[in-house]
Amino acid sequence: MKKTAFTMIELVFVIVVMGIIGKFGAEFLAQAYNNFIYSNINNSLQAKSEMAVQSIASRLQYRIKDSTIARQSDSNFTALSGVSSDGYHILEWVGYDIDGFRGTTKPYWSGIIDLKHKDTNSTYLVTPETNTTAINELIQTLSYGDSDINDSALYFIGSNSNIQTGYGWDGDLSDIDTQNGVMHPIRRDSNISVFIPTKSNGVDNNFSGVDVYEFYQLAWSAYAVEIKNGDLTLYYDYQPWKKEKYRDGKKAIIMQNVSTFEFMSAGSVMKIQVCVKTDLVEDYSLCKEKTIF
Repeated sequence: MKKTAFTMIELVFVIVVMGIIGKFGAEFLAQAYNNFIYSNINNSLQAKSEMAVQSIASRLQYRIKDSTIARQSDSNFTALSGVSSDGYHILEWVGYDIDGFRGTTKPYWSGIIDLKHKDTNSTYLVTPETNTTAINELIQTLSYGDSDINDSALYFIGSNSNIQTGYGWDGDLSDIDTQNGVMHPIRRDSNISVFIPTKSNGVDNNFSGVDVYEFYQLAWSAYAVEIKNGDLTLYYDYQPWKKEKYRDGKKAIIMQNVSTFEFMSAGSVMKIQVCVKTDLVEDYSLCKEKTIF
């Protein structure tokens, strides 16, 4: 009988090969694992930052463009036009009612004042094809019953805009009235195709002295986006023309672990950027930006 076994050379060769595999194979597996982790982190951060900018942009595209401001605090704000977000952590604007303008089969508000209608006057604005009953029901639904059409206001397209006093951002209502303000608070009439001025201290206002233009936008809410302690928060359902601040509205967290929220404006075009960070890797974040016209 003849027995066979590994020779010393074969054993040495196997040991060398196993050592090479042990050294470089472990590094290869570790590198593959790290690549997998970073790929997952990048995909997650890309999805989160994209979701954040899209959520903000979807509301910003229906802003009254002249109303957009940047805030440092409740009482410190400036017009956004030509200003970067350095030192400002709150973006705020008045949005017109796109949901009502879309309607179901046709718009709930037409966006047109019939200036030549025989009934249009300083206390009675005829807006053909508008359905104030449908608008009222929609606003109540969207605000969970906290607002209705009598909390809304008209913005006449083409009117002169005063960012400091025209919208109520400073909380001073002295210029937020039917004569001098940019936003003109209204209420519904028994005629569903008519807007009438709101009351002040129980007294009817009127549109005397107001530059009433043919085209208007209806607004019932302002919006604000604030970054604080890593949370990016949206505020809505509040009316600055009723002396309300953004903290008086409802709020919803758009995204957490946000490291940067920046915005700027060039004319009527806006650009926003959101950077989201991860707790798994120190000082690592991914940014998305979007331009809104």
